[in-house]
Amino acid sequence: MPGLKVPSTGTRSYKGLIFFLAAFIGISFFWQIIRLLTDWFWFQEVGYEPIFTVTLWSSIASAAFFGALFFVIFFFNLYLADRLSPPSGVTDQQGSFPHPHRLPTLGPLRTIIFLLSLLFSYAAAMKAAYLWKSILSFFYAVPFDLKDPLFHYDIGFFAFRLPLLQELSSWLFSTLILTAVATGILYFLRRSFLFFPPKTFHVLPAAKTHLLILIALLFFLGSFGFWLQLMEVLFTKRGVVFGPGYTDTTTQLSVLRLLMVLSILCGASLFAFAFGKSWRIPAVSVLLLLLVMVIGRGLYPSFIQKFKVVPNEIVLERPYLEHNIRYTRIAYGLNHIEDSEFPADNTLTQQDLVKNSLTIKNIRLWNHGPLLQTYSQMQEIRTYYKFLDVDNDRYIINGEYRQIMLSPREISYASLPSRSWVNEHLTYTHGYGVVMGPVNRISQEGLPEFFIRDIPPVSTTSVVVKQPKIYYGEKSNDYVFVNTKRPEFDYPVGDKNVYSRYDGKGGVPLSFLKKLLFAARFGSLTILLSDDITPKSKIMFYRDIEERIARIVPFIRLDKDPYLVITKEGRLVWFVDGYTTTTRFPYSEPVAGIGNYIRNSLKATVDAYDGTVQLYISDFNDPIIKTYARMFPGVFRPLSAMPADLLSHIRYPAGMMSIQARMLRTYHMEDPQVFYNKEDLWTIPRKFGAENNEEMEPYYTIMKLPEESREEYILLLPFTPSNKDNLSAWMAARCDAPNYGKMIVYHFPKQKLVYGTRQIEARIDQDTEISKQISLWNQSGSQVIRGSLLVIPIEKSLLYVSSLYLAAEKGQLPELKRVIAAYGNAIAMEENLELSLQRIFGGKLSRDGETPTAEPRTAAVQGSGSVSEETDRGIGLKALEHYRRAQDFLKRGNWGSYGEELDKMANLLKKLEKKD
Repeated sequence: MPGLKVPSTGTRSYKGLIFFLAAFIGISFFWQIIRLLTDWFWFQEVGYEPIFTVTLWSSIASAAFFGALFFVIFFFNLYLADRLSPPSGVTDQQGSFPHPHRLPTLGPLRTIIFLLSLLFSYAAAMKAAYLWKSILSFFYAVPFDLKDPLFHYDIGFFAFRLPLLQELSSWLFSTLILTAVATGILYFLRRSFLFFPPKTFHVLPAAKTHLLILIALLFFLGSFGFWLQLMEVLFTKRGVVFGPGYTDTTTQLSVLRLLMVLSILCGASLFAFAFGKSWRIPAVSVLLLLLVMVIGRGLYPSFIQKFKVVPNEIVLERPYLEHNIRYTRIAYGLNHIEDSEFPADNTLTQQDLVKNSLTIKNIRLWNHGPLLQTYSQMQEIRTYYKFLDVDNDRYIINGEYRQIMLSPREISYASLPSRSWVNEHLTYTHGYGVVMGPVNRISQEGLPEFFIRDIPPVSTTSVVVKQPKIYYGEKSNDYVFVNTKRPEFDYPVGDKNVYSRYDGKGGVPLSFLKKLLFAARFGSLTILLSDDITPKSKIMFYRDIEERIARIVPFIRLDKDPYLVITKEGRLVWFVDGYTTTTRFPYSEPVAGIGNYIRNSLKATVDAYDGTVQLYISDFNDPIIKTYARMFPGVFRPLSAMPADLLSHIRYPAGMMSIQARMLRTYHMEDPQVFYNKEDLWTIPRKFGAENNEEMEPYYTIMKLPEESREEYILLLPFTPSNKDNLSAWMAARCDAPNYGKMIVYHFPKQKLVYGTRQIEARIDQDTEISKQISLWNQSGSQVIRGSLLVIPIEKSLLYVSSLYLAAEKGQLPELKRVIAAYGNAIAMEENLELSLQRIFGGKLSRDGETPTAEPRTAAVQGSGSVSEETDRGIGLKALEHYRRAQDFLKRGNWGSYGEELDKMANLLKKLEKKD
């Protein structure tokens, strides 16, 4: 209608867009700043500010550089497209096709281009911020001093520099693609592409030149991409093993080099076409590039692999098998494993057992699962205390080297009597104490004996806990406040509780500003409003020890089995092993979830009371940890700087050995022909009766290695031949100084049978006396739990030991009722290990505090471990066995079986009487 004014919405929409973008970026930065500030306070507490500052400034610099670079590329091209486009209102040649698009006026359009460029640049910057590790690794790389066999580059190039080059290529390619698409859309909107029905399509010269230059740049960049793919050939698997084989080295190297040349040719022809009119050369070059990609990268190598390599595989692939064997052994540290022979004869005597009494005393009878349940029932004291795991370690106990089991008592916040905010964050702030006991001692009731027990911790040995409070552990909540007006719960005494106040150096001191920041960080208004939190209070967060270490060194892979140590000063300190890994080790066979290179290069300790974290380099030959040490100078300390009492508790991690054992199953075969045919393939024994047929795990023991003069702490794992149950070898990792980290594989003779764990387990099941006893126990509401069967090398022989636990179906208190020992063809089951060994070897073995005696072995071993009844001693031992069984039946109220056993005992005693 005439005179009616239509309000313009362009300016309003434009202001709304600016407001939305500003609000989005502002809110995003606000929460990041809150987290950064509170994390900075935490890094100040733990003393690792260099990692925070180096990481932060590297991230900011990376984000700023790549964000600015993206903005320049994106905005410049869109601005140029806008300038080169025809003005609004231009029509076709006949003037019959007016501009159909209602575009903003020139000023707002350029503003929109600017804002859009800012938004995309912000996204590109946020993505590039995570490149800090690759950038620093590129500049601080330490060489491996080992070259790949194909291109002869140092492996450090693939581990540290190639990843950044790949990320840069991907980033540039994405940027150019996005820029070209956005530029093309703008040209379309600004009517630089004209379509005249029915067949005519016209592109304005400026738009054509601009877009073709962008596409030409993509092809030039593609040449660099093909070079990167050339490097990636080292990490392919087409043949029998990981790494390039005959097909890849004879076809893909030349094809990729040809593609590099063709890609440059395509870019150059498109660049020429941008300023000329002939489209045939660019079309032919692009078509040729596509043909080479399809044929050279797909059809040709498949043809060579199928018709040339497969029929002659071992001959053609032999050099590449050698590369795979060599580099895999290096990547997993298998090349440093010493090989030795172990005769596994049956010459073990009772005198040998006395000579190796320390080994016998440290054979682990308690399995983790049953022991954890027993500890939980006997020593958790209250429902809100939890034992999460049982750690295996060794100590000097009253002057003797002993293997022990230790479990910390932590607070379970899910089990608090009242889960209020005050209880979870002010009152119940810490766990309390540990339980510790020997691995081989059993009470008369079948329960574990304790060196340390109860609350407060009571010790019966020279190992004493003086600071039992556990503020940092495996089961800690997000945060707690200490030194507040509220007293902190320590432990219960009768119908009262004992409280305390924290006097350690852990935690971040609070001010009103920090209190406000942490209230925002944890989304809790209660923190801000609580009168219990004073300026003298501290906040403890990142209290889970794995998370605590991971926040400091996120580039280190942490072991999943931390363990607790009691220092000489009576403090509790956590140990966590750290691994350096990479997926960029040429020709090395990868392990799922790990990569294809691993080193146990870090030992981290965390004080359970004040949260102090120390990082020690345990493998100075590892280039990856050396690169991190260059990136963060002063952060890592040498292992020699660890206090002596802590250094005596470092152990070779079972997780590391499990990975090495998995690779050693195949890669102990160094001959390519034997390797190809898998003639001597090993397997790790399966757990007997376990669900999902799980593999046996490495286990710690104290023993004397062959040719060594003293006992030491060893991590051990046996191997069996593929599809067989007999043993073929056993691997040992040494944990004590000065031999820490040294590994030995002992090979059994191939011409003789050495019983495997499953064979011994089967023989136990076939033993009439043992199977009958197990069947009886499994009745009347009870359940028999079979412990792991341990293989213990002693002198030149093998001893097998397992435990039987008895648990009520409705109870959770397993009791260790019997110990089974097997040697050669003999099997014996008694109430403890000493009696079982006496059944087999005769004589008397020492218990704690006793002097061993070496009685002659007078009884011959027969069948299922029965002692010959031709001697008085044999008859007496058999009678004693029936007496013990009778006592077991008496406790259960099984009067019939009780009478039968007494009758058998009486008959044996009468036989003994007649002999006299």
